[in-house]
Amino acid sequence: MPSILPLGDPAPDDGRFPAAVGNRVRAATEAGEPRTFSLYVHVPFCSVRCGYCDFNTYTAEDLGPGASRTSYADTVAGELDFAAQALDGSSIPPRTLDTVFFGGGTPTLLPAADLVRILGRARDVFGITPGAEITSEANPDSVSLGSLREMAAGGFTRVSFGMQSAVPHVLATLDRTHRQENVPAAVGWAREAGLEVSLDLIYGTPGESLEDWRTTVEAALALAPDHISAYSLIVEEGTKFGASVKRGTVPDVDPDDQADKYLLAERLFAEAGYRWYEISNWAHDPEDRGIHRARHNVAYWRDQDWWGAGPGAHSHLAGVRFWNAKHPAAYAQRLATGISPSVGREEPDAEARFLERVMLGVRLSDGLPTAALEEAPDGGARARQEIAAMIGEGLLDGRAALAGRVVPTLQGRLLDDAIVRRLAGF
Repeated sequence: MPSILPLGDPAPDDGRFPAAVGNRVRAATEAGEPRTFSLYVHVPFCSVRCGYCDFNTYTAEDLGPGASRTSYADTVAGELDFAAQALDGSSIPPRTLDTVFFGGGTPTLLPAADLVRILGRARDVFGITPGAEITSEANPDSVSLGSLREMAAGGFTRVSFGMQSAVPHVLATLDRTHRQENVPAAVGWAREAGLEVSLDLIYGTPGESLEDWRTTVEAALALAPDHISAYSLIVEEGTKFGASVKRGTVPDVDPDDQADKYLLAERLFAEAGYRWYEISNWAHDPEDRGIHRARHNVAYWRDQDWWGAGPGAHSHLAGVRFWNAKHPAAYAQRLATGISPSVGREEPDAEARFLERVMLGVRLSDGLPTAALEEAPDGGARARQEIAAMIGEGLLDGRAALAGRVVPTLQGRLLDDAIVRRLAGF
């Protein structure tokens, strides 16, 4: 949940949506391709702000009325009530939630009872589809066997632990405060509670050797998670890490080093039975059955619908994007006075939506349908020539292209941005 809000038009205080939104939802259902509906809950609290983090997070426990850790669950529940009223008042067909994701921040700094209470309110106002995926991010130091059992009993199905690295000096550079020995304990507790487990890793930290990264990957695989995310470190302006790089006290990231580490991770993951399904995500799926993928994130990448609750949270409904007030106190105050927490709204034009569809589609192992390229201003003629060229260059899978999908090869995954630019005409 990035901390800088985009520009856009003001959102109405009553939260109502244009009639076109409901019409698009109905049309998709009638066409046999119903738009799924998800919920993202942003919990902005952290015990320590990591030096590389650009998310909308805060270390203070009390940020004002309705924005303290003790009152936050009630505030978010209030937004869910507001959302249900706004959707109903806009004649948008009701849909149950296919996925729910609690992110942050560190959601598990809230008591498990509060997380379960928020989920219960979501169930009451929207309904939850049987078999829905319900995830919470967690710091390994912020859970116990008891809290994870309480979450599982309350409906959670999955937990995503921020492991990041298994090497102490790398964790120190990242300002991560959890103790590495707590990761195996937390994973074991999650398993005992009956939850699926995902681990988040970061590679390319300055000072991290290739052997350091191998140590991290092997440590993660030894825990046999259902899912692994591995992200290259990005230096964001305005962060402590970004300031250190600018001053020269910490070296900048090295793209070639990051590429080497990505290739090592792919090889080790594949040998252990993990299949990539998105450039930075692998699911344990030796028989290629499509299991253990993070369905919530797939909904994002497939341009489905979601409501984002919490300060700075972003939402998307059938082409309309909107976002909440950034600071928790401002967010809570808007709800307390009966107006929408959303402060901005936009509907991207055809060119922007085409670029977004290409950008997201080519990140996936399922690929981008070549038919989608017909949305380009020239009907896709130039993009089809680029596909042929990139197959020859080893960046795109030729067999997939013959089957009507644009899928990057392993080499193509390393040059994803270039593929997007060429397909979109940049």
